[in-house]
Amino acid sequence: MGTDTVRARAADETAGRRREQRGWYVYDWACSVYSTTVLTVFLGPYLTSVAERAADGDGYVHPLGLPVRAGSFFAYSVSLSVVLAVVLMPLVGGAADRTGRKKPLLAAAAYTGAAATTGMFFLDGDRYLLGGVLLIVANAAQSVGMMLYNSYLPQIAPPEERDAVSSRGWALGYAAGALVLVADLVLYSAHDSFGLSETAAVRVCLATAGLWWGAFTLVPLRRLRDRHARVEQATAPGLRQLAATVRDMRRYPLTLAFLLAYLVYNDGIQTVISQASVYGSEELGLGQSTLIVAVLLVQVLAVAGALAMGRLARTYGAQRTILGSLVAWTVTLAAGYFLPAGAPVFFFVLASGIGLVLGGSQALSRSLFSHLVPPGKEAEYFSAYEMSDRGMSWLGPLLFGVTYQLTGSYRSAIVSLVAFFVLGFALLARVPVRRAIGEAGNTVPEKI
Repeated sequence: MGTDTVRARAADETAGRRREQRGWYVYDWACSVYSTTVLTVFLGPYLTSVAERAADGDGYVHPLGLPVRAGSFFAYSVSLSVVLAVVLMPLVGGAADRTGRKKPLLAAAAYTGAAATTGMFFLDGDRYLLGGVLLIVANAAQSVGMMLYNSYLPQIAPPEERDAVSSRGWALGYAAGALVLVADLVLYSAHDSFGLSETAAVRVCLATAGLWWGAFTLVPLRRLRDRHARVEQATAPGLRQLAATVRDMRRYPLTLAFLLAYLVYNDGIQTVISQASVYGSEELGLGQSTLIVAVLLVQVLAVAGALAMGRLARTYGAQRTILGSLVAWTVTLAAGYFLPAGAPVFFFVLASGIGLVLGGSQALSRSLFSHLVPPGKEAEYFSAYEMSDRGMSWLGPLLFGVTYQLTGSYRSAIVSLVAFFVLGFALLARVPVRRAIGEAGNTVPEKI
């Protein structure tokens, strides 16, 4: 009788965990459309064109009286969104761990971002400042929301399941991005048939990404559970909370070493994601439909890549698999410098290379870090991780924008990003992850 009770309880716990995992996957399905439709495909080229309409005769706009080349405005806006996220994430992460109430905070972040994204429908004419403000708010909100979302991973998946669970989440997110991009491509390519101008079709695509984000966020909010609060930590303002988190992480130097490596190579990944469409449109002279098809190709292959790299991690371990992906990133990005203008086929080949390593490198980095987090400090530590994921990815866009401002060449800007992957590889290879997991107080998986 006792054995039957234990088995029934274990079955209930497993069923509950699976239900939470399925709900957790759906948040990637919800918010990844923002990353794809807005940040990767439409907003960069569109906001750049809006800024160019508002520019003076020398090609400069003047936000807050500062001279900014119109072609750099989007990259600078991405960097400013990161500054805002850096202030918010440690504050929200600390509050989530103290109170145990992640869901209300996740809802606030998700719906702030969704509302700002939906508001991009009103970005027309020469309203480049409106576009910059909405981008800053939406991007910062997504960073905060993803930090809270990621912090659920060690709570809903035991160590031996995390690579697979993380990879499934990324794969579902890329699948959503691909599905919505197909609809975007139909709408944009046949905008006349729908009675829309080209700019109106772009604004509809931007706004529907926000509506999608908000609608599907309801699923994880229903299925995820809040855990017990960690009450011993006092409330601190955002920057003080960040300082407290960093001081605590100094007790785990190998966790910090991983974060440093991730900060470096992920800065390159995030910059490629946010600036690839600008590079394709402005430097290579490719049309919007070509860019949509290229990003759609990335999305489809990223699903396969995330699942395939999750399988490779079972054999070779997550660290070795990530290191292999960084080699592939370096080769692919270096090849991008030599792409001929006006040649979509070569751009599609480059997109294929990016897609195969994109999802897997991100998914495995997330699952690997989850092993390095001390129990009870998931949201706090994932706030630091998210700053490495999105929050601290300001140097790449800034370097990209400054390089273009100084040289007027996007090729010079894109080739500079190779350094992020080379240095990131060197730093990650030096981290003894098995010892790092043990020092964090977690069980070391057989393959890591």
